[in-house]
Amino acid sequence: MDASIISALAALTGTAVGGLTSVLANWLSHRLQTRAQWLSHEKNRRQNLYREFIEQASKCYIDALQHDEADIPDLVGVYAKLNRMRVLSSQPVIDSADHITRKILDVYLEPDKTFVELRDMANNGTIDLLREFSLACRIEFEQLDHGRL
Repeated sequence: MDASIISALAALTGTAVGGLTSVLANWLSHRLQTRAQWLSHEKNRRQNLYREFIEQASKCYIDALQHDEADIPDLVGVYAKLNRMRVLSSQPVIDSADHITRKILDVYLEPDKTFVELRDMANNGTIDLLREFSLACRIEFEQLDHGRL
C-alpha cells in the first residue's frame, strides 16, 4: 500500500473518530441537561401538590377535632390530592397520605376536643398528624435529587 493512501486513511479515520466523539459528547450533555430539567420540574410539581395536601389535610384534621359533622368539600379536596399523588408519588408518600385521610375520617367519629385537650395534644406531639408524611416527602425529594426515582 502506498504511504499517501495510508496517510489519507489515517486522516479520514481521525476526522471520523473526532466527529463521532463530538456528536456523542453533545448528545450525552443534552440528555443530562434534559434529565436535570425534568427532575427540577417534577420536584416543583410534587412540592406544590404536597403543600396543597398539607394545607387541606391540616384544615380538615382541625375541623374533625372540633366537630362531629364532616366538611365534605374539604374532604373531597383531600381525596383529590391523594389520588393525584397515586399517579406521581412514591409508595411511602402515598401510604402516609392514605393513613392521614383515614385518620381524619376516624377523628370525625370521635367526641369533639376541648381547647385544653387540643393543648395537651400539642404538648405531647399527638396533634401532629402530618409528621410521617413530611418525612416521607423529604426522603422522596432526596431520592429525586440523587436521580434514584
